[in-house]
Amino acid sequence: MGEIDEALERVSRTRPIPQSLSARLHFLVRTAKGSTKKVAQELGVSQRTVQRWLKGTSVPKPAAAKNIEQQVRAKWQPRVKDRTRKAALKNGFVLHVQAQFGYQSAAGSTDDPRLRTITQKLPGEVARRLYEAIDAGASQAQQEQLLADALQEHYFKDGGRRASGLVTEINGLQWADFEVD
Repeated sequence: MGEIDEALERVSRTRPIPQSLSARLHFLVRTAKGSTKKVAQELGVSQRTVQRWLKGTSVPKPAAAKNIEQQVRAKWQPRVKDRTRKAALKNGFVLHVQAQFGYQSAAGSTDDPRLRTITQKLPGEVARRLYEAIDAGASQAQQEQLLADALQEHYFKDGGRRASGLVTEINGLQWADFEVD
């Protein structure tokens, strides 16, 4: 897993699982579409036991509590990751990056590579292309080029308002982070 993959993974792990036993049980019941019977089967206990836990008339033993936590973890993170991805596709994301950028530019300007720290809001279309590339197994270099192209358009060229002949590439990614609303 490369730096960009790891950064996307970090942004989707921003919400911790429910902390209280009651909240965890209610989450499991909600994901089972209200079926305490299904939750009981997943946990290896009786339906009545799950109902007692939900009412608070009984508490699970430590092994059962650990099993509940594991079940919640297994179901929680994919939902958070999916929500984060949908938000990025709809609203875009903010990219925070430090990298060595190389340039090809018009005569008379410098094309010396420079280490830059950039924070830039990128649209949902960039998120779509990045997720599609990752899903297709794109290499770290391909992902970096995709981000370099996006930064070229939205940061360096400012949407076509300047630096029309500039071509940008990332020659050395130091770190990357994403923010999704």
